[in-house]
Amino acid sequence: MKTTFMANPGNVERKWYIVDAEGKTLGRLAARVAEVLRGKNKVTFTPHVDTGDFVIVINADKVVLTGRKLVQKQYFHYTGYPGGDRYVSAGDMLKRQPAKMVEKAIRGMLPKTKLGDQMYRKLNVYAGAEHPHMAQKPEELKLDIR
Repeated sequence: MKTTFMANPGNVERKWYIVDAEGKTLGRLAARVAEVLRGKNKVTFTPHVDTGDFVIVINADKVVLTGRKLVQKQYFHYTGYPGGDRYVSAGDMLKRQPAKMVEKAIRGMLPKTKLGDQMYRKLNVYAGAEHPHMAQKPEELKLDIR
């Protein structure tokens, strides 16, 4: 009788991938990157184990938002003080902190658990084309999105 393969942290092999975000739609890019971080693109995917790979996203400042999202989409955070609600439009966020905008989109598509935090730590986002991970020899990840 054959048994179902269940991955454990000892037998997970991780690769490094690099994704160029230039001209890609933010949500579609985030969904595909979250899938790779979780390991759902592998045949050895196991829900309770982090089987995902490392992902480097470059050119985050050249990501595209469709429709009127640059004006209408709002990012919210609370300072912890009374009246401390802070809102930033997507257009301003793209100008000031493009890497943070991509990170928030990807983080929102990962599990909200300790395992999700572990997956999120394998993400590296950079606004420009330069990154310090050449020693890991990342492979280019082809995404079939617009």
